[in-house]
Amino acid sequence: MSVTSGKTRPSLTQEILSHLGLANKTAAWGTLGTLRTFLSFSVDKDVQRLLRAIASQGVDRSTIVGVLTNRSREQRQLISRAFQERTQQDLVKSLQAALSGNLERMVMALLQPAAHFDAQELRTALKNPGSTEDVAVEILATRSPPQLQECLTVYKHNFQMEVEKDIKSETSGILRDLLLALAKGARESYSGIIDYNLVEDDVQALKQAEGPGTEGTWVIIFTQRNPEHLVRVFDQYQRCSGHELEKTIQNIFHGDDQAALLSLVSVIKNTPLYFADKLHQALQDMGPNYQVLMRILISRSETDLLSIRAEFKKKFGKSLYSSLQDAVKGDCRSALLALCRAEDL
Repeated sequence: MSVTSGKTRPSLTQEILSHLGLANKTAAWGTLGTLRTFLSFSVDKDVQRLLRAIASQGVDRSTIVGVLTNRSREQRQLISRAFQERTQQDLVKSLQAALSGNLERMVMALLQPAAHFDAQELRTALKNPGSTEDVAVEILATRSPPQLQECLTVYKHNFQMEVEKDIKSETSGILRDLLLALAKGARESYSGIIDYNLVEDDVQALKQAEGPGTEGTWVIIFTQRNPEHLVRVFDQYQRCSGHELEKTIQNIFHGDDQAALLSLVSVIKNTPLYFADKLHQALQDMGPNYQVLMRILISRSETDLLSIRAEFKKKFGKSLYSSLQDAVKGDCRSALLALCRAEDL
């Protein structure tokens, strides 16, 4: 199906300008993360610092936080291995014995390989009704294909279970179908060329998929098309229907199915804004949701946390750093602030 002559396509200039937002600018050091490889890294010095911090009277928490939140995940893994080799002690167990509460949980998360951390979070979400949609969509929809594949491999190894089996046994409806499709990692890669005929076909398919038995159309389009294509589908859908696709989703779907589809739309439209919204919600609860704060700040600290901070400040009028300062209490406060890194003026 071709696009009708009455619908204009974006010009090349408009296409280029749409990608120049501040939140998408790569920082001078080549990453949108707040945490990068520590250039003066000395694994032996860090092992000694941690040894002294653990052995000191009262435990030197600030040194532990200072080391672990200023090293990349790869460097933290080197420290962990070196600690074992030089002391014959397990760093994780040593820190578990020295720390407690949210700081202990955060330090354990910092020392886990990324795939192990994601696999554990995914397993916990699938086995705890109420958080499945939120966490599972976050992990399955926002990790790169290699990251996702490694996560699912670790999941199978650690829990002796394919993630697909857990998804089938713990979820149902379109949520189950979405998660299964996302876990396959079959989303098309962006070739650099937009097929506007396919954009129009997908728009028409979604407009017609508003009755019983049409859920498969939503699953296929939302989990197989690349994000650049889907953004144009969403824009064209709004032009044709006069309202955003989210309104249609809210009218047709309910409960976890609706929440999962809305989350996917948010991820596809603007991933940093999606995470900014999640962080804001985690800070608005009766008490901060520390697990959400930890998971997002740790997992995004080396990828796009600068972009998330920019979107947070733009939408809520207050920096993420200040919001964390005001809402977070206890020992893990300094660690969360360290990953956030700085105030946004």
